[in-house]
Parts: sequence; C-alpha cells; structure tokens
Amino acid sequence: MIQQLIRQAAEWRLLGLLLECPDERWREHVRDLAAAVADPVLASAAAQALELASEGLYHSAFGPGGPAAPREVSYCDSVQFGYLLSELEAYYDAFAYHPATAEAADHISVEAGFVSFLLLKEAYAHAAEDPESAAVTAEARQTFLREHLAWVAEPLAGRLEDSAMEYLSLAGRSLLERVGPSRERRALPGSILPILPQEGEFRCGSDDPA
Repeated sequence: MIQQLIRQAAEWRLLGLLLECPDERWREHVRDLAAAVADPVLASAAAQALELASEGLYHSAFGPGGPAAPREVSYCDSVQFGYLLSELEAYYDAFAYHPATAEAADHISVEAGFVSFLLLKEAYAHAAEDPESAAVTAEARQTFLREHLAWVAEPLAGRLEDSAMEYLSLAGRSLLERVGPSRERRALPGSILPILPQEGEFRCGSDDPA
C-alpha cells in the first residue's frame, strides 16, 4: 500500500512538472522523476520534454490567449473566480501545501502537484499507523479530483491531443486517464487556434513579453 502510494505520488508530481513552464531546475526534477516512474506514457513524455521543451513552446500553448488554457477557471461556467481560488486556498492550507511556484492556485500544474502531495501524506499516515489521517487524506484527494481536476482534464487533454508537441499530448492523455471525464461540467467549445511548435518570447512567471 505505502509503496503504491509513493509510486502514484511520483507519477502525479512528474505529470504536474510536464504541465509547468520549463527552466533549468525543472529539467533536473523531470530527469530525476522520470528515472523513478514505471509508467511508459509518462516516461516517454518526460524523455521528449527533456529534449524539446522550452519556455517559448510552453507559452505558445499555455500563454495568454493561447489555445490550451492551463487554469481551472477557464473551464468553469458557473463558479465565481474568487470563490474558486478561496476554495483551493482552503484545501492547500488545510494540508499545509505551499508549492514553490509563481503559478496561480488553479493552474493545472499546481493542482496536479497537490494530488501528489496528498498521496505522500497518505503514505506517511499509513507508515505512522494512523489510519484515521490516511482515510481523511484519501477522501480529500478523491473529492479534489472530482470537484476540481475533473473539470479540467477532459477539455485540456482534447486541446493538447492536437498539439504538435508530443510530450504535451502525452501529458494530457495521462492526466485524463487518471482523472476521467467529468459528468457535471457542461461541454465548452474548443479553441479554434492550433498549438504550433514554434518559439514565443514569453518567460516563465510573467505575462509580459520578454
């Protein structure tokens, strides 16, 4: 049980990184995690990301006005933005999750990282022979997947599937396999803009051109 939870945590952390803006530190983390996961789709995505990923390519897909929105708010047609962020912050604070990133709380990479964090906390609770804490953490993870990531996974994977950047396509596919389609979200129209494998001039952590 514990080893399985740790393995799943590593996969979710790698998945979150693949959907994060790349830099040199990012490459080190992706390389280390790729060596630790057995999932062939994630391993392939990581290998391609290490070879091809760049800030410009990332922002051509996920940047302002890009065809693949990386934030949950973009897929919620009935939730107020402020309420969504407050709910996410409450989740993160409850479990002392403080990711070292400049991305917003509803960014897909932050949410995927939170799932990884909960899996590690659940593994720790089992190791400490604390079944009550393990159960609470597992329930919170399932609720978070259902009420947050399930709104994002299907439409985001659909947009990334058309990407010429294969590692993002694989990451989106892996995300959808883990989360599944939402039964509550109303279908939203896809972007008419293609995701092109070309360099942009945005830099990580900023919405302004470099």
